[in-house]
Formats: sequence, C-alpha cells, structure tokens
Amino acid sequence: MIGNYHSLHSTGLTRRRFIHYGSAAVGTGLLAACAGNNQTASAPGEMSTADSAAALTPVAFGTNWYAQAEHGGFYQAVATGIYSDYGLDVTIKMGGPQVNGTQLLMGKAIDFFMGFGSDAINAVQEGIPKVTVAAIFQKDPQVLLAHPDQGIETLEDLKGRPVFISASANVTYWPLLTAKYGFTEDMKRPYNFNPGPFLADKNSAQQGYLSSEPLAIEKEGGFAPVVFLLADYGYDPYSTTVETRKEIVEQDPDLVRRFVEASIKGWYSYFEDPAPGNELIKQDNPEMTDEQIAYGIEKMQEYGIVISGDAETKGIGAMTDERWKSYFDTLVEAGIISAETDYKDAYTLEFVNQGADAYKG
Repeated sequence: MIGNYHSLHSTGLTRRRFIHYGSAAVGTGLLAACAGNNQTASAPGEMSTADSAAALTPVAFGTNWYAQAEHGGFYQAVATGIYSDYGLDVTIKMGGPQVNGTQLLMGKAIDFFMGFGSDAINAVQEGIPKVTVAAIFQKDPQVLLAHPDQGIETLEDLKGRPVFISASANVTYWPLLTAKYGFTEDMKRPYNFNPGPFLADKNSAQQGYLSSEPLAIEKEGGFAPVVFLLADYGYDPYSTTVETRKEIVEQDPDLVRRFVEASIKGWYSYFEDPAPGNELIKQDNPEMTDEQIAYGIEKMQEYGIVISGDAETKGIGAMTDERWKSYFDTLVEAGIISAETDYKDAYTLEFVNQGADAYKG
C-alpha cells in the first residue's frame, strides 16, 4: 500500500535510494550493528560440508538498499553457485536508509560495496581510498515523472513547472537540468518521498526511480505517468557500481577479478532465468513482491539500464575513460567537484571490458 510512506521497509514508492542520493552518517555503533545484523543471502544446500566451505574465500558484499530486482545478478550468482565456482563464499548484506556503505567498506565490515559514480569521484576529493572496479548499470535509473495530458512530451516541457526533488538532487542531476534545459531555482519543491503533493498537482513533476515509482504512481494515482529517464537526456554517471578498498586491488587483484567476473556472469544468468535469484531476494526482503520484481526486470531491459552502449560489446560492467571524463566535466562545470580532483583515481578498468562473450554461459 503506497499510502504508508513512513514505513521505509515497504516497497514501491517507499523503496528509496537514500544511499544513492544521500550520505547518512552513522556512528561506529551502527556500523557494527549493520555488519552483524543485516540479513544475508545463501543458496540452499550451497555448502554441504565444512571442508568445502573452508576451501572458499569469504567475501562480504554490501548493497545500497533492501533486496530487489536491481540487485538480481548478485543474488543470482549466490543462488546458482557462480560465486562458489570462482572460489568465493559471498554473503550479501542489505543496505538501508541509515547504512553508510563507504563507512562499512572503509571499516572493513564489507569487502565490496554497491556504489555510484558521483560518490566515487567525491571520495577522491575527500581522500577516501576506495576505487570502482565495475559498473553494472550503464544508465542511472533516475527519472522525472509528470502527469499525462498536460502538454508534457519532452523534458523541456517541464520548464517553469514545479518539480519535487530531494535535497541531494542539487549535487547530482539538478545542475544538468539548469545548465542544459533552463530549469530555475524557483521550480524546485521539497520532495519528502511522499507523492501526495505530485498527485494533487497535475501541473507538477516529481523525481523517482525507473523501476519503482512509475508502477507505484500508476497503482495509487490510477494513471500511467509520463517518464523521463535522465540518462537519456545527458545525465550519464555509472550506477550500481562495484567498489572496493584500494588496498584490496593492490594486494589481492585476483580476488577482485574473481568477484567482478562472477558478478557479471550472475547478471547474464539473471536475465536468462531470474527465478533462483528472485527466491533469495524475497528471502532477504519478504516485503518484496513478485509484481515489483517483474516490473523492475522489465524496465531494466526495456531501457537498457544494464546492457546498452559499451556493455553491448564489452560486456556487463563495462567502463571507459571517456565516460568517466564526461561525467567529471559535468560535475566540474556545475561547481560540485574541483577541477583539480584527479578523477582517474576513482576507478580502474583492469577488471572489466573482456567482451560480452567472455561472460556468457
């Protein structure tokens, strides 16, 4: 039920990317709690003996939200034994509204984390020694939603209309909208993850997440909203990235390579038959519905969130220097990141771009 917007564990509109669009600071006590108390995913019957378990390298992977289709490839790699085929015993630790993944990563509570482009570059500016080793999403799923039959057919048609956005939009996608499409400060309205104001004002627009809010708006408001995927309008950061500590890349590159390759294979497997991964998703997040999972998979495929652009030939997880520079330049022009920041420290291409055929099967 979408009306309960204060229940952060519910799915639909209440499923929020607080990790993606916020940086909730947590103390060491919460860090320890997250490390010890998160639900974990494990394939039924995966480790039949203590000896077989001991032969695998334990790895903790932190996600950016509660389990969902957008995490499907990672769960699939657990469920189908792909990780174990690579000598890894992977535990997936779910994120949430008060979980700071970077802090967990730097505190060694997890070994890899599901990150995003702008935070990776900002980490370099702040001297945080983490590095992005793969980019599962070629397109960030951030969208703006509008009412139908209001003369809104392009993103430019939103100019001058009220737009409900979160505070973090000011340092992510809003600068692009002001520079490229003439959006102005007086258009902004505070978005508190409650679609009520948007539903009440047919002239307005609202931020959202491609695989969640459109479905929830349709169910609650009784109409299919007009959807603008910002990635198709020049907002080009990588999303759902795989981050790790620089020390791991330097000291154990084979571990990084195995985790990245197995994860990518998990994503190809998930799109072929998501059933095994979906069972673990629902095990970790009992409030996730089959309808929401199916919708998420459909939209990821329809919009080329995972497989498009460089990923079509280089394989899922692909990254390029040109793409990172393009986004860095956008952040510099918007005054979000200093031009002196060595953005190339935010990522490495060492573990990706093997070619799509290398990961399939």
